[in-house]
Amino acid sequence: MKIILAISLFIVFYTFAGYGIFLYLIIRIKRAFKGRRPLPLENLDVLPSCTLIIAAYNEEYFIEQKISNSLQLNYPEGKLKLLFVTDGSSDKTPDIIARYPQIQLLHKPERAGKIAAVHRAMEYVDTDAVVFTDANTFLNKDALIKICRHYSDATVGAVAGEKRVHIDENADASAAGEGFYWKYESALKKWDSELYSVVGAAGELFSVRRSLYQPVEPDTVLDDFMISMLIAAKGYRIIYEPEAFATETASENVSEELKRKVRIAAGGIQSILRLKKLFNPFPYPVLSFQYISHRVLRWTITPFLLILSFILNVILALKPGETAMRGLLLAQVLFYILALLGLIMEKRQLRIKVLFIPYYFCVMNYAVLAGIIRYFSTKQSAVWEKVQRKQ
Repeated sequence: MKIILAISLFIVFYTFAGYGIFLYLIIRIKRAFKGRRPLPLENLDVLPSCTLIIAAYNEEYFIEQKISNSLQLNYPEGKLKLLFVTDGSSDKTPDIIARYPQIQLLHKPERAGKIAAVHRAMEYVDTDAVVFTDANTFLNKDALIKICRHYSDATVGAVAGEKRVHIDENADASAAGEGFYWKYESALKKWDSELYSVVGAAGELFSVRRSLYQPVEPDTVLDDFMISMLIAAKGYRIIYEPEAFATETASENVSEELKRKVRIAAGGIQSILRLKKLFNPFPYPVLSFQYISHRVLRWTITPFLLILSFILNVILALKPGETAMRGLLLAQVLFYILALLGLIMEKRQLRIKVLFIPYYFCVMNYAVLAGIIRYFSTKQSAVWEKVQRKQ
């Protein structure tokens, strides 16, 4: 039992902290011998033609701001096209977009899900690069330039931008926890990219070479992740570009954030089942190592190991003379008490940020368990589940 407990705790630690530490050390060593990889030049004359695709579903509150933000983006004249697809929207979103002649609008009354809308939009794309972004996120002015400059490197097949969560001083657990999570994720993506490749892109802001785009199955939940990883599986790199960022508000509350996390977890299991070839390390050993370390462990066994390690720790602590086990159990109990206090404070709208991290950590791992159950029991739908965001 001690061996199993030790292995379980090691995997949990490696998943959430150890992999990041390992990446950081490897990158430091790599820089010492080879230096930093030079960034491509921002030569506006050689930037590829680009289409910005925004899939929007009932976003009338945000859509005017999104249009304004999109029209202000810097890119060489004549090389950028704006395409909004609003399939299934039943509010004023399509009507608002139709007021702008410089934007190509695709609208169908039927709601088939985001990936169906994206596939339909791609039929109208004839540019070298495609950038995808969400309707409720806002890009910095040079985002497209920062992203598309990387396509001067023939080994680059996709580019992931940075997601930033807007947090105010009175942030609740959903905002503070989500913000901390994405800051850590951004650091991991930066190091992943420097080592070899980012392991998937997030839909808030990512880009692909048009020639490498491969339609994914219509029931795909994490379409952004699958589209980018299918390109990586062909031997192309996904680059992380932190100077291109999409800013959005946090989920309205922890319940809304949990809804999103459960959907992501269900999609994660689906993606793992459909990307089985990445478990073979021989074609691309570094990518397989990054994929398993950064994604697979989080989306599969780690939440179960948290439960197993607690149960084993309790059993071992009850045995005579197991002082170390009792100390370890005390540490686990204290951590979960902090998470419980975070839940209580959240319900009472008391802002003690130090409690948000253990609470959010537990919410994340619960979401993985719930997502796995949802996927294998009811099959997660690919149709949008709109999460309410802070206004």
